[in-house]
Amino acid sequence: MFLCLSTFKFRSRLLFTILVLLIIAPLIGHYYLSKEEKDGFENSYNSHSKLEVHGDYDVFRATDLKHRIAELVRIKNSVNNELRNIEGKRQKLLSELALNHKKIDDSKAELTRQEAELEKLKISVKQAQVAENEAIIQNSPNLAPPTIILPKNPPSFIPLLVNTHYTCRNMKNCFDYSRCSLTSGFPFYFYRPEELPELVSTSLNKIVFQVLRYNPHFTNSSDNACVYVALIGETHNSINITQLERLPFWGGDGRNNILFYLSKNVYNKPNFDQNIDFGRAILAQSFWNENNFRPGHDIILPVSFGPPGGEVWMDSPYMLPARRKYLLSFEGYKNINSTQLQQNFVDMLQKFITQTTDDQFYIITDCENQRVESNITDWCLCGDETKRKVFISQSTFTLISAPLDIDMISTAMMQTRIFESLKFGAIPVFLEQDRIGLPFDEVIDWCRAAICIAGERIPELHWLLRTIPDNDILIMRRQGRMLYEKYFGTIQSILDTTLAVIRNRIGIPPVAVIDTPSPSIFSENFKPIKMDPIIPDAEPEESLGPLEQPFKSPVFKRNHTIMNIQGYELWNSWGDPFKLYPHTPFDPLLPSDAKFIGSGKGFRPINNGAGGAGKEFCQSLGGNSPREQFTIVILTYERDQVLMNSLSRLHGLPYLNKVLVVWNSPKPPLEDLRWPEIGVPIHVIQAAKNSLNNRFLPYEAIETEAVLSVDDDAHLRHDEIMFGFRVWREQRDRVVGFPGRFHALDLNHGGWLYNSNYSCELSMVLTGAAFVHKYYLYLYSYWLPQAIRDKVDQYMNCEDIAMNFLVSHVTNKPPVKVTSRWTFRCPGCPVSLSEDETHFLERHKCINFFTKIFGYTPLLNTQFRVDSILFKTRIPHDKQKCFKFI
Repeated sequence: MFLCLSTFKFRSRLLFTILVLLIIAPLIGHYYLSKEEKDGFENSYNSHSKLEVHGDYDVFRATDLKHRIAELVRIKNSVNNELRNIEGKRQKLLSELALNHKKIDDSKAELTRQEAELEKLKISVKQAQVAENEAIIQNSPNLAPPTIILPKNPPSFIPLLVNTHYTCRNMKNCFDYSRCSLTSGFPFYFYRPEELPELVSTSLNKIVFQVLRYNPHFTNSSDNACVYVALIGETHNSINITQLERLPFWGGDGRNNILFYLSKNVYNKPNFDQNIDFGRAILAQSFWNENNFRPGHDIILPVSFGPPGGEVWMDSPYMLPARRKYLLSFEGYKNINSTQLQQNFVDMLQKFITQTTDDQFYIITDCENQRVESNITDWCLCGDETKRKVFISQSTFTLISAPLDIDMISTAMMQTRIFESLKFGAIPVFLEQDRIGLPFDEVIDWCRAAICIAGERIPELHWLLRTIPDNDILIMRRQGRMLYEKYFGTIQSILDTTLAVIRNRIGIPPVAVIDTPSPSIFSENFKPIKMDPIIPDAEPEESLGPLEQPFKSPVFKRNHTIMNIQGYELWNSWGDPFKLYPHTPFDPLLPSDAKFIGSGKGFRPINNGAGGAGKEFCQSLGGNSPREQFTIVILTYERDQVLMNSLSRLHGLPYLNKVLVVWNSPKPPLEDLRWPEIGVPIHVIQAAKNSLNNRFLPYEAIETEAVLSVDDDAHLRHDEIMFGFRVWREQRDRVVGFPGRFHALDLNHGGWLYNSNYSCELSMVLTGAAFVHKYYLYLYSYWLPQAIRDKVDQYMNCEDIAMNFLVSHVTNKPPVKVTSRWTFRCPGCPVSLSEDETHFLERHKCINFFTKIFGYTPLLNTQFRVDSILFKTRIPHDKQKCFKFI
């Protein structure tokens, strides 16, 4: 009850409160609204009243306001115009500011360039100071050759008063040095057929005369001759001393006379008494009795079975494989003069071949019906050369014993065995080598091309031969083939080598090689139009070296020291030194394995004492010569604009001596052709014919040792060329260049294939962009077999492969590739020969043909590539693992 009452009171109070709010709220709102309306009416009334009172004044003010508005419009327009003028000035100032900023940037760049140029000039000044110091040090007068004051007449008659057999044991006692001045050039005179009647057959004399005329020491003048050469032998009549004394220049004792006995009859003794006294004359023959031979004076000759001259590589088989069918071969028979010594030798051979072994031997001691009777006590030959070639070319080693007559040191039959073993690639095994007279042993270390053992070692011979590894077999076989081709293969090589041996005995340097003339394609009065170089690609702003005036490489002047302290360091094909004397490419003493020989006219030897270390060594670009430049040789054919672009890119190239452009086209350059001015001479040579061999001619205009061979469409940056030049100076005996290639076996058809695909290996560096030594230009042009140059002319291809064959054959080293360059692209150039499908087919054929000529493939694979540690190159990820960096 109480709860209900409380609820009722609460509700009553709530209703009352609501009612009050409903009544009071409208009243309050009405009050305020009424007051606002009243105030608004009063204000409106007052304003209206004022408007009426001042009406006339407002009209006046409206007119003034109009003028004010017009004035404001005028002021606005004026301000706008002023703003526009200010904005124009602002834009002009901004343009001037930008221009000034550009001038500041250009000035900074010019300052940088001038600073770099100043550094170059400082280097050039230092180079000039070095050159001045060198000139002061080397300022010695050129010595003229001594005047020959001796009478120019034949040697006077001097009767022979002493027994020359005992006195002529060397050149000193029996040679007239007064007729052979050190500056004479060793001229020799060859007796005409009418001057030596009944001494030699006319046909043989004519052959010898023809081949000797190619010798650079040959002279037609008998008055100033140093030596006199006579050919004797192969006549029906016996030769006697009376016939020799009738020779016009015999002089009573035969001094300075050289007598050649070139008999091809190996089964009979020479047709003169072996006890005849030849006086002081030098006798050269194959048949020698130990009692008659005068060491240091007389000469042992090989047999003269080869052609008169030319190349003999086609007669020799391939040098591979190392081991052939027969381990050892020997064929011979006992003649009627056989002795117990001969029978003992046969018994030892029989015991040798009866040993239990899997090796095969070809040992024949009875020729059955193939005998040829002989009056010489020695092992006689069986059959002819064609029959003997069958087993010799299948033999790894062939046995050659000393003459069975203990009084003999050399017979023609023994020399025939040596000749055929070298010709067909069987390594000679000399038994009792101390009793064997070997041809030209003064200049040949025979034990590097043969096995030399004592006769008592024959029971151990089989074991000895089996211990020789394949690599050593190939070394000796290759050395033997070189001896055959350069010393024994032709009559010309035998005669030239004999004369060279005598010339070296008396210490006269050989005649210098004559450089190839460099006739300019322009006449003397024609002046090519010059223009500033157009460089399409800016070279990096860095100092690559000083820009110097062209200067020649130091040239070794031919003098007597070349025979002694400045002799050349000669090597065999695999890096071991062997005994040979200085030479030129015309000299038969030239091996196929010269490691490195100097350059230029007379060939300057390596200067191992110049240069420095540390900073000085780095500034000299590497190598051992402090100052050096290089010559660029460019071969071109009717691609004028491409050539001009390539020449323009050479502007400002440091260390560049000159550029030789070999113009292969029969059409001369256009008269209005504009040649770029690159800072060094551009010598354009008129080629005699269109031949790729012209690239490697030793032009007389090349006055530096370093030669950069470049295609006319090759694009090389200056920093690349400089880096290649640095590398070449430390690898002067090798081809150093940019595009690498390799050869590979043809597994389907046999032989070799040329491959230009990108690979981790290479065996060739193409000479379209490569450094070579000038000496290799002499070897390529004068020493390399003519068949190789003919093949290059036939295909108009492969000259770069031939150069790689040559250098690898001489040095037994692979080429050196620098930087990551593999190919050279020339946008806008005409289609090159290398894009023809037959190009690669011809290069396959070239490699196999050159391999046949050399007897093996001298190319060596390498994964080595030289990059500077600061050289910026981009290498694909799949190629980075292929290269080794230094």
